[in-house]
Amino acid sequence: MGEVVVAVSDVDDGLNERLDDEIYAFNAAATGLDDGQLLRVAVRGSGGELLAGLCGWTWGGCGYIELLWVRADQRGSGLGTRVLAAAEEEVRRRGCEQVALSTHTFQAPRFYARRGYVECGRTPAYPRGHDQIHLVKRLG
Repeated sequence: MGEVVVAVSDVDDGLNERLDDEIYAFNAAATGLDDGQLLRVAVRGSGGELLAGLCGWTWGGCGYIELLWVRADQRGSGLGTRVLAAAEEEVRRRGCEQVALSTHTFQAPRFYARRGYVECGRTPAYPRGHDQIHLVKRLG
């Protein structure tokens, strides 16, 4: 191998998407599971403004929720529950048996626990002074 350049940056320039594609190709070849699909849920107001949203994916019989957000003035209205339920319904429709996600101790662990998610792991001191909690829910 010739000379290589290692560049550290905070600019994405397509790197995240490329790595995701490469890792998905590797994982599909290693497991024989190539059924990965993105999962998106958006809730918009009458003017088109984003009120809540969810991003994740399904692959190999599992759904994963990467991001779930509800605008501050909509929190406590049940909108987060509706978004999560819509995602879980789609995950089930895709033939998945479980959903996984991570949240932080200062975010929404009680929200997820009330909806049947169970802690299956924890990353301490991420971020400093808090923990990241890994959750899973078996779908019936």
